[in-house]
Amino acid sequence: MTEPLHGQAAVDQLLEVLDLKQLDAATFVGESPQTGAQRVFGGQVAGQALVAAGRTVDPERFVHSLHGYFVRPGDPTEPITFGVETIRDGRSFSVRRSTAQQHGKTIFFMSASFQVREEGLDHHTAAPDGVPGPDDVQTMADWVRRYPSRRAAFNAAPRAVDIRYVNDPGWVPPGDRNASEQQRVWMRVNGTLPDDPLIHACALTYASDLSLLDSVLSVHGESWGPGGVIGASLDHALWFHRPFRADNWFLYDCTSPSASGSRGLASGRMYTESGVHIASAVQEGLLRRVGERP
Repeated sequence: MTEPLHGQAAVDQLLEVLDLKQLDAATFVGESPQTGAQRVFGGQVAGQALVAAGRTVDPERFVHSLHGYFVRPGDPTEPITFGVETIRDGRSFSVRRSTAQQHGKTIFFMSASFQVREEGLDHHTAAPDGVPGPDDVQTMADWVRRYPSRRAAFNAAPRAVDIRYVNDPGWVPPGDRNASEQQRVWMRVNGTLPDDPLIHACALTYASDLSLLDSVLSVHGESWGPGGVIGASLDHALWFHRPFRADNWFLYDCTSPSASGSRGLASGRMYTESGVHIASAVQEGLLRRVGERP
């Protein structure tokens, strides 16, 4: 495994991952960073699928929602081909379907909708009170010093995003993780991004898959990995409410309303440090005890 990149170098690598090669008007190819991972990170393929879709849309139209399904695990050693279908271009909205394939098979597909800027009614729920700020909670490096046996989980995590858990990370060893109805995490891209709003939307899509399913385990005080649970994302939906920068801190406030049948549902709201609600996410994941078979 190569040594993980840090800071702006990791962000530059993320930008390279999101900078797809365009083959024709509706076909793009993306690569994965060679980190030794066994499968492509879900947030990566979702972010790349959004890049592909967004490049076929008038840049004056901004993505406001996406809905995707993870069909097969991706192979990080092979390029991913993205095909984009134009579903509709109306006066206000454009809709695209973006399909990711490897070895001739679909691994992920997404529908995304883009809208021209409009004025209208404006309200949002307030950010939760009493949450310590990103400078007042432990960094990931602090957690690893506390749990050196979990260093492999830390090294496998994408470094382009600075993640600071308000409560326990999902990989804290079983028995040490406190049960909680909320999973709250501060995040930001750990460097500077270009001003292109599509890049910020794709980076937020990437980050939104990092900790959302932790909230399912958090309800039970459960943990990822040995002695706990293994999982995989099944689908992912994201709504973008207001302009934002993914390289500024945002609070990812996540809960899990239900878990059953080896599946868990998680929802999350993202707020700026000033309390503005910028995006919402919902995801269902497959969750099984380590060693269990269906």
